[in-house]
Amino acid sequence: MRFLPEATEAERGEFFDAVGEFLAAEAGRADRLATFPPVARIKWHLAKARRADDLLAVLRFERENPAAFPVRGRLRPSVAIPGVNTASLPSSVPRLRLREMPVRAKATDVLWRDGRLVLRGFGYVVNLPDGSHSPLPRLAWLRAKGGRRIPVKFRAEEATRATRDSKQALHNYDDAGFELVIDPNKLKSRGRWRAGTWGLTLALPRPGGYVPGHVDRVDVGSAGHSQSRDLGDGARLVASFVEGRFQVRVELPEAEITDQRVVDGHALRLGLRSPAAGKLPTKLRVVRKNAKTPTSYPLVRAEGDDSWSRFTADIPLADLSVAEAPDEKTIDFLTHIEFADGTDRRATVREGFAPGRHTRPAGREIAVTTDGPGLLKLHDRARQAVVDAMRWSGGALVLEGEYEGPGHSKHLVLRHGERFEEHVLPLDWSDGRFEARIKPDKVTTYDAVLPLRAGRWYLWLRDKSAWGNGADIPVKLRADLIDGLLPLRKRVAGRTYTVNRRYFDRLFLGSGPVLTAEERGAYRQRQLRQVLTPQFKREPLREAVFYNSFGGKQFSDSPRAIYEELVRRGVEVEHLWSVADEQVALPPGVRPIEWHSTEWYEALARSRYVVTNVGLGDWYERREGQCVVQTWHGTPLKKIGADLLGTPKANLAYIASLPHRFRQFDIVVSPNAFTTPIMRNAFRCEGEVLEAGYPRNDIFHRPDREKIAQRVRATLGIPEGKKVVLYAPTWRDDQRHTASKFKLDLQVDLTAAREALSDDHVFLFRKHPKILDAIPGAGQGFVYDVSAYPDIAELYLITDVLITDYSSVLFDFAHSGRPMLFFTYDLEHYRDTLRGFYFDFTEKAPGPLIKTSPELVAAIRDIASVRRDYAAKYARFVKDFCEPSDGLATSRVVDRMLQIAKNHERGGS
Repeated sequence: MRFLPEATEAERGEFFDAVGEFLAAEAGRADRLATFPPVARIKWHLAKARRADDLLAVLRFERENPAAFPVRGRLRPSVAIPGVNTASLPSSVPRLRLREMPVRAKATDVLWRDGRLVLRGFGYVVNLPDGSHSPLPRLAWLRAKGGRRIPVKFRAEEATRATRDSKQALHNYDDAGFELVIDPNKLKSRGRWRAGTWGLTLALPRPGGYVPGHVDRVDVGSAGHSQSRDLGDGARLVASFVEGRFQVRVELPEAEITDQRVVDGHALRLGLRSPAAGKLPTKLRVVRKNAKTPTSYPLVRAEGDDSWSRFTADIPLADLSVAEAPDEKTIDFLTHIEFADGTDRRATVREGFAPGRHTRPAGREIAVTTDGPGLLKLHDRARQAVVDAMRWSGGALVLEGEYEGPGHSKHLVLRHGERFEEHVLPLDWSDGRFEARIKPDKVTTYDAVLPLRAGRWYLWLRDKSAWGNGADIPVKLRADLIDGLLPLRKRVAGRTYTVNRRYFDRLFLGSGPVLTAEERGAYRQRQLRQVLTPQFKREPLREAVFYNSFGGKQFSDSPRAIYEELVRRGVEVEHLWSVADEQVALPPGVRPIEWHSTEWYEALARSRYVVTNVGLGDWYERREGQCVVQTWHGTPLKKIGADLLGTPKANLAYIASLPHRFRQFDIVVSPNAFTTPIMRNAFRCEGEVLEAGYPRNDIFHRPDREKIAQRVRATLGIPEGKKVVLYAPTWRDDQRHTASKFKLDLQVDLTAAREALSDDHVFLFRKHPKILDAIPGAGQGFVYDVSAYPDIAELYLITDVLITDYSSVLFDFAHSGRPMLFFTYDLEHYRDTLRGFYFDFTEKAPGPLIKTSPELVAAIRDIASVRRDYAAKYARFVKDFCEPSDGLATSRVVDRMLQIAKNHERGGS
């Protein structure tokens, strides 16, 4: 059904027949359709009735709104698909059941204010913004099992995050914000604290009544972790999220841990208190997590007072030092307090408990700390860095803390939580203390200074000689300082940076988005496309060129070559460059335009010239008078677009959209005669295909290419005289982290390569932009991670040997005439299972196809033989795939681009 809009009439008829047969077979059973989700019910009933036009309308609407639909009816809500008459369907089909109107609610902050617990966040009924204008108020209450409702004060707030996090473009949930204030005193019974657990319920309006729901957590900060507070009179309150539901719990601990210290250099002494009139604690029981045999330590009475009895327990540090190797993972211990009456309870700490870390041999330590619910935590772990002071000083974040070290051989590493990108910064360390200064808006990347990419950057210490990140040391915040220091925010150069936590005490530095709240999320982006863009198109064209290279990720490729040619010619236009997340350094005279900002949509609508090397989306339509140039970005070895028809990789909806997409381009640039017919068919390209060669490959003919190469070598820090090997593999469709993020399928033995080649070679590793994961050995003098280098064409100029697999880089690098090696360890699987090829790669490859890492290293060492043995095949390859190659591709494209603009001005074509 998904691709029914692309089906032929005959195929649709077969589909409807199959639907009838399926439903007839189900006729003897309960109504299966009644169990389907709302839109699915409508689709199947329309298919049953063979109402093709209405069904196609529903499918098209669903493509544009995959996670949302309109609702009508003040008392009996029903799905209302625009342009589809659902009145003729049974009323039960479009009508929504209560379970089909779920509450989505999240806490974004949980904090204490004036002795009260404050919960801030958002909550809405899915597909019912504002409860579909219900007059009923929003309510909240606490309730213990079998107990009475305790009303909670509900104050409405604006929350643009609700709309953004809903990941849909149809509804505006900005009014879904709330602040809930919980007074713990209302949990008392007859003026006294009683132990118990209260769940929080939201009641949100819907047509005809209310929908109950629960508040879920986020994964960071105060709303991502449990919290505990002393209520006085021997009571404590624990606020937590259990199975996606916020709850509060009042505990009356019979005993608590009060303090910790090491005595006589070999024993951990824990202090404990219990109410003087309460149960008598006798032992502290400690057991290694997942072990069965605990050890009990007697509690020795100490000096107390009328209110509290006090005790101590001594645990030999040797009992807690159980790791068998210095690099063994953290070992956790569980602690219980035993009482004279035979009962026990998990050991908790009193508010204000000061954690400690006690050094052990072989780089280990015993950590005594706590967590959100206030449990006592004992760890045998590798020595960790613990921050105990931090502040913003101007635009710099200053972190100070303890690390027993040794720390003189360490540096600080910032690692992105999703992309695993890293930045290495200096660390000052002396006498067990460290200090680090981070300027998040000024991070050096090659020869550019850029702000930290948006996202969470986790902090680590790493040995300067480490080959990988396996021994990295996490940087944490001392547990008793969490509430007083976090979150720590600073607005610097138009971006908000926030220090916060995950996994209770794990520090990260969050780099906020560049886009405003009015520009972020699917709903706002649709408004920019459908509301503002038409307004921009009514304004005059600007004499500007708007460039887009790989979705705003680089100043590179053919768009860069066209920019440089226009500057060389002195064409009087404004140069606007699409930049994603401020991560592109631009030359003077080029104005950055943030990707998908309001300004970005205006530039796309009003620039006389648009130059892009990727698609612009099926929503985009060129306006009259614009000249739009599609330079594309590779000669295809792997099948693309419509040429995938008949294979599992074919996306019929995308293929059906190709004619419209490519009608928006005045010219599509082809690199060679081989690619031109493929572009016409694979992209359903009906317009002009200019077989000019790729402008990006003119770099191989530039008179200053040697000067560029010297600059690149200096920027990367490549030693004089060393040969450069560049490894640039493509991604593997079956090696994924997520749907769009791929794993590094590393089959090169980099350690062996270093041993064999490092005397006279360096190894540059350039991951495909879709590939994540760190590269082992990068930064240690042999392996260089050049994935973030802005333009691969400049890397070609310093490369002596290219290693690739099925990437289109092979067609570009062939312009250099230098040798190539093809590390095709999975050729049969890739060619026959993952992707199809346009030609017999084994026959035409201009270098050896290599299966193993030792063979690859041997081929690099004997590259002269490779060059000699493959000279004839290389020459044929260049003739087939690298012509034209005269350094004039950019000139040809710019000539045609300017001529088209003149024709537009005259009203011609």
